[in-house]
Amino acid sequence: MHTSRRSIAIDMDGVLADTAAQFREWYFRESGIRLGPNAFDGLPEDECLPDGAVRRYLYQPNFFRTTPLVPGAQEAIAELMEQFDVYIVSAAMEFPNSLAEKLDWLREHFPFISWHNIIFCGTKAIINTDYMVDDHVKNLDRFPGKTFLFTAPHNLKVRHHQRVSSWEEAIRALKTELAFSYRGNSL
Repeated sequence: MHTSRRSIAIDMDGVLADTAAQFREWYFRESGIRLGPNAFDGLPEDECLPDGAVRRYLYQPNFFRTTPLVPGAQEAIAELMEQFDVYIVSAAMEFPNSLAEKLDWLREHFPFISWHNIIFCGTKAIINTDYMVDDHVKNLDRFPGKTFLFTAPHNLKVRHHQRVSSWEEAIRALKTELAFSYRGNSL
């Protein structure tokens, strides 16, 4: 019987934290214009709001700290931790406020994740887990393991990674992979 646990790298922004909802909310507070949930569909993330608003918000205090949870994320991570070594991985170095804010956000929403399993980096090219769940193709394309593209407005046209559109789908896909690898058919 296979005894070593498989490992998963899970992105924060767009996967655990609903950054698209946060962009819409901050834009509403600034402009008074309420955008619908599909307003960003198919647009590159940095172009989904006018006048560089996306980049501006990313540098503002409390943007990362107050981002809402993606539905089902807490329960899914807790469930995955029963069978996998789960690492939260975020390319957080570009935005100065994000390090402390993301750590505080994780402590609030995922207090069951050890600090040993939180990785803040500049590039995810160094990550070498068995699986990666991310919403950005640039991270998945260079990853040596099995990839899962978490659906986000900016990646709707991407076709070259296995897509999961919710945490329910992600759990099913990862458990299927786990069962497959334990039968001796590892990746």
